[in-house]
Amino acid sequence: MEKRSILHMLDPMPNNSPFDINMAMDAGFDVLMPYSNVKLDSINRLTQDVIFSRSPAGVKRTGIFIGGRDLGLAMDMLDASHQAMVPPFEVSVFADPSGAFTTAAALVACVEQELKVRHDKELKECNALVFGGTGPVGIATGIIASLAGADTALVDHLSIDAATDVAKAYNRRFGCALRGACASSEADKVKLVSDVDIIFCAAKAGVLVLSSAVLKAAKQLKVAGDVNAVPPLGIEGIKRNDSGAPLIHAINAQGAVGVGALAVGNVKYQLQNELLKLMLKTDKSLYLDFREAFNKARDLV
Repeated sequence: MEKRSILHMLDPMPNNSPFDINMAMDAGFDVLMPYSNVKLDSINRLTQDVIFSRSPAGVKRTGIFIGGRDLGLAMDMLDASHQAMVPPFEVSVFADPSGAFTTAAALVACVEQELKVRHDKELKECNALVFGGTGPVGIATGIIASLAGADTALVDHLSIDAATDVAKAYNRRFGCALRGACASSEADKVKLVSDVDIIFCAAKAGVLVLSSAVLKAAKQLKVAGDVNAVPPLGIEGIKRNDSGAPLIHAINAQGAVGVGALAVGNVKYQLQNELLKLMLKTDKSLYLDFREAFNKARDLV
């Protein structure tokens, strides 16, 4: 009889995400084992407990999912788990802290698609701002966009030093070229958006980040994407289901379009589902992070 599939869900936070648990069950895993308050120095032991408790055939029906909120820690845990594998006892590992990797991958892929279709442009030809750029989704969005070639700045609403420190840390880690920026006032936002091609909004839910007055200052804006589905939405004039709808308040930017939270969320849902299913289908162990997520997201859009 075929062994049941098991997903071990490791999380440094006090509780695992119900979203991730639902997604894993819907993807087809038979058994979910959540672990909370997991420390980095426990990953080696936990991984080897996972792999040595099943035969090489059994480990193909076994996976590890890494959650939490800290992108750097999640990547450290992914690396530690990879290092703990002892061939042929290897399982697939998927890191998606706070859903940031799949959400960011979906956001950038959706914006990239509209950029190509509406403006015949590529990311590498554009400059981009990430509002909410020091949160998990914002950081992941910035990394993906930068590695895809966009000149990208992470925008913090309080401190340019905080944004710059985050940018430098992830530049060192992933070889991207992020910059820091600050928008603590409407005047700051007007200045930032005046000559930008792409806006990603990944700020706190329920906060209006870019008003109609700010958007009027955008002269070369091509695509804006917002992941906030909680009223008020992050970018005024973008509706949740928009997927390339005219950005009505960007009156000085010819052909500017918006991508709403539910359009992004639909791709994010499909993406996480596909990656979880891939862990069950593969005969070779996989190590999945934002890079694989973005490649798959591009296929989905």
